[in-house]
Amino acid sequence: MTIDEAIAWIHSRKKFGSRPGLDRIQALLDKVENPEKKVPVIHIAGTNGKGSTVAYLRSIFIEAGVTVGSFTSPYIEEFNERIAIDAQPIPDSALIHYVEKYQPIVADLDDQPAIGGITEFEILTAIMLDYFAEEAVDVAIVEVGLGGLLDSTNVVSPILTAITTIGYDHMEILGDTLNEIAQQKAGIIKKNVPVVTGNITKGPLIEIVEKAVAETAKIYRYGEEYQVDYLRPDPNWGELFSFTDSAGKLTSLKVPLLGRHQVENAGVAIMLYHLYCEGQGLPFEERTIQKGLANAQWPARMEKISDEPLIVMDGAHNGHAIKRLAENMKREFRGYTIRILFSALETKDVDQMLSLLSEIPNAHIYLTTFEYPKALDLSRFDKSDSRFDVVSLWQFGLGELLEDMGADDLLLITGSLYFVSEVRQLLLNLGGKNEKS
Repeated sequence: MTIDEAIAWIHSRKKFGSRPGLDRIQALLDKVENPEKKVPVIHIAGTNGKGSTVAYLRSIFIEAGVTVGSFTSPYIEEFNERIAIDAQPIPDSALIHYVEKYQPIVADLDDQPAIGGITEFEILTAIMLDYFAEEAVDVAIVEVGLGGLLDSTNVVSPILTAITTIGYDHMEILGDTLNEIAQQKAGIIKKNVPVVTGNITKGPLIEIVEKAVAETAKIYRYGEEYQVDYLRPDPNWGELFSFTDSAGKLTSLKVPLLGRHQVENAGVAIMLYHLYCEGQGLPFEERTIQKGLANAQWPARMEKISDEPLIVMDGAHNGHAIKRLAENMKREFRGYTIRILFSALETKDVDQMLSLLSEIPNAHIYLTTFEYPKALDLSRFDKSDSRFDVVSLWQFGLGELLEDMGADDLLLITGSLYFVSEVRQLLLNLGGKNEKS
């Protein structure tokens, strides 16, 4: 079997869609001696911010010499990166091995109506846990796929949990209100397992606190048990901040990603790391955190991919993320003429996203689509709408934008992470990432 054949088989399970529930994944794990019971997991949920929190925490662990697995989605550069150890994607040979292992098991389970139709994400979850157990990682950081309570990753018995943010997304599955969404995400909270929360508004936070109290899980809240103080942008790109908790204050911290929300995500990561150190009897050292954060990489999240011309990419794939993006653009890039190449999935509230983007000063939106299931249907947009131009082929639109850009122009590529990753790959293939970024 080749790696392309292995990945094609995993993708072939997309036809079963996203199906909340733990019966299928549990049946699959039972067939392979339950690796979920052998891996120490830090489980992270949230509407937005999960990925960068994973990236920050992973980088701190690597700096500390802790062998760390990570499970994230979607991928940006290569499929294998979704499952990684010390930020190194699972090797092709290992992924092929696990696909060959799971194919006959999945085929047998498909013959059982109650648990047949195991999905792509469930197979990836099982492979991830099997791989991390086999490689005996010290800890695994596992990002929830969708929601929390009924997400396939919720088979783990975590040592720590975190909920980064609560916003409107996947409402057809998670609920129509922020409190309902919070209830679903709070489903990852386990008995006596500490939980860290990010910058979450009062109503949803109450739901999380009530779940934590019910599970006697000690909670560490942003702005309460720990503090994150935003200082200023770093002149060499990034954000400066300080962090305070029961151990004292850490100053002169920097994250390489832009945006005030990035220091909030870093705060969640630092609090998780502190709790891990306490649980494992490890030193909690400022230098380790400083170097870990500074070395963190998370492509397509407020990522500057070029200086000349100035190009920024951000996979802001829902209204909550677009609102944060718009705030960042207003603060960080005053004086620039901003050209926005945007596309999203039809399942998102695109009208809200466009409304928020149109509030950015000196900005104009170029609305496009891309090759992906449920990608934006341009035919439903009024081409006379002054807020945007409709670009049928993003590749041509990108080329024209790049040709027209001057010294005071900024190109922002945003929307679906699937779209942003396609554009990113093309730009990197054309000339490589700017050395100054």
